[in-house]
Amino acid sequence: MLILRLAWRNLLRNTRRTGVTVAAMTFGLWVMVLYSGLVAGYIHGMERNILEIEMGDVQVFAEGYQDDPSIYTRIEDPDAVLSALDEAGLSSSARLMGGGLAAAGDQSAGVSLRGVNVARDATVSRIHERVGQGAWLDPADPTGVVIGWRLAKALVIGPGDELIVLTQGADGSIANALYTVRGVLVTIGDGVDRAGVFMNEDALRELLVLPGGAHQIVVRKPDTMDLDAAVVATKAAAPGLQVMSWRELMPVLATMLDSSRSLIVFVFFIVYIAIGILILNAMLMAVFERVREFGVMKALGMSPRTVLTLILAESVLQVLVAMVLGLTLSLPAAWYLTNVGVNVGELGGMSVMGMAMPPIWTGLFDAETFAGPVVAMLIIVSAAVIYPAVKAAVIRPVEAMRHR
Repeated sequence: MLILRLAWRNLLRNTRRTGVTVAAMTFGLWVMVLYSGLVAGYIHGMERNILEIEMGDVQVFAEGYQDDPSIYTRIEDPDAVLSALDEAGLSSSARLMGGGLAAAGDQSAGVSLRGVNVARDATVSRIHERVGQGAWLDPADPTGVVIGWRLAKALVIGPGDELIVLTQGADGSIANALYTVRGVLVTIGDGVDRAGVFMNEDALRELLVLPGGAHQIVVRKPDTMDLDAAVVATKAAAPGLQVMSWRELMPVLATMLDSSRSLIVFVFFIVYIAIGILILNAMLMAVFERVREFGVMKALGMSPRTVLTLILAESVLQVLVAMVLGLTLSLPAAWYLTNVGVNVGELGGMSVMGMAMPPIWTGLFDAETFAGPVVAMLIIVSAAVIYPAVKAAVIRPVEAMRHR
């Protein structure tokens, strides 16, 4: 207790030196917390875009469909699979898929047709929230479609305009129908942006002359379930069908995200080293400026162990103050980055491996985001103070009092 009182008194005796040291640690902690939150938010945002917009956690196909997509290769009884997935605690929705040609006026383009159950699809995808113009699909409007923004630009159409779709029916006939554009999506990904046409499941089933079945079932897991468990549960609910996780469907993107985590750890190391040097300089200055003072203490009978304990006690007090200040100052910035984010401007119109980057970069701050930088700072400060503290403790009083 006496050591702590003496350490506190020493810190208050030279407020300038103490202020510089505490400021360096506070700034370092503040930077580490915000950097950790932004990085966590970036990775979380990329995964959320992949899973929530259209991909889902797991997808189910008829055997052979993924290798050679065809309107004839379909899941014969999707309702039974959906019921089994519901019982397993998984959200799911069946989709019809097809291809064709869309035309408006003198313009035409190849399109990817997607028939969705509006109610069920909202439980596995948030694409209905990404309508930039107009509105999403409505079961009460069977001829309404929603299209990608690049397709709308290529065909020079918008909400309220008519769209002709031509394709081949399952019976071998040439199918065509007239639809009305209900909405235009914002950036989703290259495939959807350039060719995506979404319509009600029954409308596409009628166009393709498909009496039953589905080409794809998209599955979302609860947050408490890991991906491997979701795959196992889906396989149990869909025997005889091909079940693939999003990591299997998009292996390059999954590898890229894993590599990003490794790269981020390396960048963390570089950032922490830079901050560690800043703190080390402050700690060295704080100790070496007082070598003569420590020499006097030892000449008066203070043991090397007591000198070492005193320096460590001062460091602990400074770290505690810096932690309180750093975490307190990071809270407003963390709130801003979480709720407002950073507008990355034109990057929002770009895509990575066919997946759109969100225009707003938000942070993700949780207990781990704050705990990691705090632990890192404790390690850095401990490493920074050991050398000067030991040197001050073992130096001879005569040498210390001659120190300049």
